[in-house]
Amino acid sequence: MSVATKAYGASDADADLAELTIERRELRDNDVAIRIDYCGVCHSDLHFARNDWGNASYPAVPGHEIVGTVTAIGPEVSRHKIGDLVAVGCMVDSCQACVNCQDDHEEYCLKGQTGTYGGRDRIDGSPTKGGYSDAIVVREEFVLRMPEGLDPAKAGPLLCAGITMWSPLRHWNVGEGTKLCVVGMGGLGHMAVKLGAALGADVTVFTTSPEKVQDARDLGATDVVISKDKDAMKAVRGKFDVIIDCVPVAHDLHPYMDSLKTAGTLVIVGAIEMLGVHGGKLIMGRKAVAGSLIGGLKDTQELLDFCARENVLPDCEMIDIAEINTAWERMQKGDVKYRFVIDMESLRN
Repeated sequence: MSVATKAYGASDADADLAELTIERRELRDNDVAIRIDYCGVCHSDLHFARNDWGNASYPAVPGHEIVGTVTAIGPEVSRHKIGDLVAVGCMVDSCQACVNCQDDHEEYCLKGQTGTYGGRDRIDGSPTKGGYSDAIVVREEFVLRMPEGLDPAKAGPLLCAGITMWSPLRHWNVGEGTKLCVVGMGGLGHMAVKLGAALGADVTVFTTSPEKVQDARDLGATDVVISKDKDAMKAVRGKFDVIIDCVPVAHDLHPYMDSLKTAGTLVIVGAIEMLGVHGGKLIMGRKAVAGSLIGGLKDTQELLDFCARENVLPDCEMIDIAEINTAWERMQKGDVKYRFVIDMESLRN
């Protein structure tokens, strides 16, 4: 028997989000039921609801930056108990058996990880629905522990924006002495700056917007380069060990590659079509262009623990659920510093 649950979602690709009722499954033996307290707002939410990726099923309920409280557990659950503060990110299941899952990289599950929304339940085949809702039921392994001292009202965006940055920072060993560059300073980029600085890196921001210079410095950047300034770009040729490119539209990579050191890496974190890269830019300096998705469960828990210890949190603007359509309009215009978070108590009032 399913459980009727309040949510906010879109009835079709052109519809505004509105209140509706969805069905959540009853607890399986290894499930955790969670009352959702806060849910971050990601640009992916909008893409999903508008069916930009062709995988939407309606009603579409987005949201994969979830912080909440455990309200019930299945009989086989051992990691969580009723009353625990927990978090759920972009995945709610994977095969748990392939080489990538066994290597703590469930995000690259060879059989396909199950998205918090836009996926299909691995047991009953029902479409997954996300965190713009009163409650959610998730397999135990995919429920993360919220560490003490981490503000639950601001932690949600760590589950997507944060881990999307943490994963490449850790994989490419960014730390003391690393010359790190961040291209684009929105919801993702501002977390790269904060996390990179907290790891001890020397962080530079490339931006096309002079008005973002002081903001970048306030977030922890030691230098800011206006990327449209050819002289400024020439001055940083061969400087950076790692560049994380957060720009969400197709663009020319060549100017950024020129600023890499020998054997440096330019990491793409946006799922967009990139303009061509000339082979000479790679071989003349053993440079690499790489990609990175989110992170696995182990890396995400490590991130949450690190942020609690180092007091690293995204810059957030809290909204009520009734404001979500306006928030999406503002998000598309870049009118937010730097992530919206929904107070889900507003759905219950």
